[in-house]
Amino acid sequence: MEDLKTPLYDTHVQYQGKMVSFGGWLMPLHYGSQLQEHLNIRESAGVFDVSHMTIVDIEGAHARKFLRFLISNDVAKLEKVGVGKALYSAMLNADAGIVDDLIVYLMPFGYRVVVNAGTRAKDLAWIEQQAQNFQITFKERKDLCILAVQGPKAIEIVKSIKPEWQEKLAGLKIFQACLEGDWLLARTGYTGEDGLEIMCPNAQAPIFWEQLLAAGVKPAGLGARDTLRLEAGMNLYGHDMDDTIHPYECGMAWTVDLSDPERHFFGRAALEAKINSSLAFKQVGLVLEDKGILREGLKVINHEGDVGVITSGTFSPSLKLSVAIARVPLNTTDKVQVEIRGELKSARVVKLPFVRLGKQVFE
Repeated sequence: MEDLKTPLYDTHVQYQGKMVSFGGWLMPLHYGSQLQEHLNIRESAGVFDVSHMTIVDIEGAHARKFLRFLISNDVAKLEKVGVGKALYSAMLNADAGIVDDLIVYLMPFGYRVVVNAGTRAKDLAWIEQQAQNFQITFKERKDLCILAVQGPKAIEIVKSIKPEWQEKLAGLKIFQACLEGDWLLARTGYTGEDGLEIMCPNAQAPIFWEQLLAAGVKPAGLGARDTLRLEAGMNLYGHDMDDTIHPYECGMAWTVDLSDPERHFFGRAALEAKINSSLAFKQVGLVLEDKGILREGLKVINHEGDVGVITSGTFSPSLKLSVAIARVPLNTTDKVQVEIRGELKSARVVKLPFVRLGKQVFE
């Protein structure tokens, strides 16, 4: 099957983006220097096209009831803040494995859900299957693009381009969104920096992209997005978690709300059984103390000789160190060894994230 193209495809080619296949889409890996794109976002502002992500609007008499069943977190929390509030969560399968991670926004009409690109077909089929006993309608919003404008100067630059948004953006809190006509402005992101994820009509995306670049925002591709999110300790579906891993094994316990015993979300019984028996693994950060690069799939050995695995690893452009996200046995303490090309290398165990708002977090 031929890869899909976002409405910004021609723009990426114009700016000499190196186009690669990703999740069924042709997307820019970088525009010349992945390293510089990473640093631009840590130091100033950059923009990603994330229109390959899947936007689904859910409404109807049972929309709230349905989402309280569909996901592990509780959308009832959103009502305490009001329209625009966002919630990060996961859909679980019958064995409590993660079908996908997602963001839900409370909207005037109901809810907006954003799920991953590579799991689009699976997610839409899952939502449709689970919705059979609920009075809801759901619609994939193929008419909308998503641009992520990230970095310490991102919001101020967007305000300069769109002065009519200044008042709304000034009052926008982290993990909240507001509507501006057909546009949704969300103070969310996947980089560990402040910034916005902006949903807009397809036809207006290339125009807005040009305005951003003219104001000093730099384009960024998938490569920088991956190193930024890894430094920020953020999971990537299919790597740090999947449908065989439950939330407590991959640092996502905070996305599970068990406070209402009457809320029987899908996968809850299996998840509680796992929690109440014995958890075998946990998610940690690793910082390599020897020479080498930590990569996904490498074996991690703790002080008891028990084995874990690196789920994401890279050389951190911000820290000038090799870092990784790993799933390790629960008894792992502060030191491990990582097998790199047949040799055991020492690594320190740290709490995630590695970087937040441009600064090293761990000690």
